[in-house]
Amino acid sequence: MPDQVLKNTFHIGVEPKVVLDHLTTPENYIGLSPIVVAVKDVDKSTPGVVRYTATERFRFFGFIKWDNPIAVELFTDDSAVWGDVKSPGGVRMAYRFDLSAEGTGTRMDDVLNLSAPSLIIKYAASEARKVQLARARILVERLA
Repeated sequence: MPDQVLKNTFHIGVEPKVVLDHLTTPENYIGLSPIVVAVKDVDKSTPGVVRYTATERFRFFGFIKWDNPIAVELFTDDSAVWGDVKSPGGVRMAYRFDLSAEGTGTRMDDVLNLSAPSLIIKYAASEARKVQLARARILVERLA
C-alpha cells in the first residue's frame, strides 16, 4: 500500500504544557481539524492513552455529504502527542506532534505518515495536508 509523509513545523505563542493539554483533549479536535464534526466514546481509562471515535465530514461536488467514522488512538508524554488513526477504506495514519520550548512559546513539529490504497492515496494525502496546515493556523489562533 502506498504511503506518504507530510511535515509541518510552526510556532505557537504559549508554553508547551498549554499546547499539550489542548492536544490531549479529544473534543478540541472538533474544528481544530476542519473536517472533524463530532467526537464520541472517549476512553481515558489507561494513563497516557486516549481512545475515541471521531466523525470526519467530507463534501463532494458541494452537495454530497459523507460522514466517515475514524478510530483514534492517542498517546502522550511530557513533550509529544502521537498515535494512529484507522479509517474505513484502508486509510491509516500515524501522527506525531513533538513540542519544544522556543523563546516564549512552543515549536510544534507535526508529522503525518499516511498509507492508503493506490486509488485514493492522492486524495487522502491532499485532505490530510489541508487539515495539517489548517491545524497549525487554528492552534495559533485558539491559543493566542
